[in-house]
Amino acid sequence: MTLRSLHDRSALAERFRRDPAMHLMELGDLDDLLWPHTSWYTVSDDGPVALLYAVGDIPTLLAFARPGQDAELEELAGALLPVLPRSFFGHLTGAAGKVLESAYAVRPHGTLLRMALTDPGRAGLHPDGPWRPGPLGRADLPELLELFARAYPGNWFDHRMLDTGQYVGARQDGRLVAVAGVHVHSAVYRVAAIGNVATDPRVRGRGAGGACVAALCRQLARTVDHIGLNVRADNATAVGLYRRLGFSEVTEFAEATFTAAGAPAAG
Repeated sequence: MTLRSLHDRSALAERFRRDPAMHLMELGDLDDLLWPHTSWYTVSDDGPVALLYAVGDIPTLLAFARPGQDAELEELAGALLPVLPRSFFGHLTGAAGKVLESAYAVRPHGTLLRMALTDPGRAGLHPDGPWRPGPLGRADLPELLELFARAYPGNWFDHRMLDTGQYVGARQDGRLVAVAGVHVHSAVYRVAAIGNVATDPRVRGRGAGGACVAALCRQLARTVDHIGLNVRADNATAVGLYRRLGFSEVTEFAEATFTAAGAPAAG
């Protein structure tokens, strides 16, 4: 089949709304803030769609499909080879990444889970404890970056997401010690993907991170219908916390950096 570039936001939204938990990121990236940085591809009218997102040090390729569409996703991955950049970061389900290995060196970063909030009542009842998470904004950026350096070095953080108003933090003696925010938030498409959840090592295990995530879920529920997140499959502590807060698994996917054969290694 022939690779096609897609440009109709409403048609893309219609596709992704059939499975919003699976396609939270794609729906969020249709928003005005992120849309100019996106390219969309498919090889069929109703099959999987690949998103190339050009923000950050290198672009990100996102291609998710349910198991029944694995063969179509692999076909799409092969068709993408002539248009992909020489280096990119990939989030791919199934064996799509294996198809790309014919032209790229792959540096795996592990397996992640996509989880969706399916029992919001749990987050609604989760206690704040002593933490009382509050909103964070642009004025908190320096302190937020300091927390990430201590607690979550190398994380993906788009400063513009602070402007959504969907970041909350907890403090101890006036110092920021925990945070939960979003990678995407769209009141138009009614989706949010939680990200940049971090807790200062000195207070881990004391409920600060869970209080922030629960508070953020309650806040997000005012503007969106679907809330999800990505978490490393081998992070049993985080997966257990999210389950207690009402999240359940949607799919697993591989995370890797792809560098074209003969190109300098990325990152």
